[in-house]
Amino acid sequence: MAEASGADEAPAARSGLGPWPRGIGAITLFVEDLAATKRFYRDVFGLPVAFEDDASAVFKFENTMINLLKTTAAPELIHPATVATPEAGARMQFTIGVDDIDAMCAELAIRGVEMLNGPIDRPWGIRTASFRDPGGHIWEIAQSIGQEISQ
Repeated sequence: MAEASGADEAPAARSGLGPWPRGIGAITLFVEDLAATKRFYRDVFGLPVAFEDDASAVFKFENTMINLLKTTAAPELIHPATVATPEAGARMQFTIGVDDIDAMCAELAIRGVEMLNGPIDRPWGIRTASFRDPGGHIWEIAQSIGQEISQ
């Protein structure tokens, strides 16, 4: 076997910084109606607000924080990029694993969530359903129905 050259190493390994990235600590979602979106996250996910101020509300999903930030405060963070409107279309999706997707869809309906689709058996062995939050962000719930997808 040939020895790996320094060119094959990841930049972090060459720099001595250690492994990077280690995970996503926080995701900031831009929202037009902070109060409605905060209520949605509290009611649908059953999570308490971990932090809030006039422009944001943070919810903790185990090791990841979801920061809901008013779109009026977002330009300061991303300038010179611009903030897209919810009408521009979905550009990402979050996925949460569940044990019983049919039961979770029924529970979400009780919580007032309108599903975009599903439950659907996907050809890659996962059963999914999707919904949208008030800011236009897509959430998917997924249940393994067959062999796990290997990474």
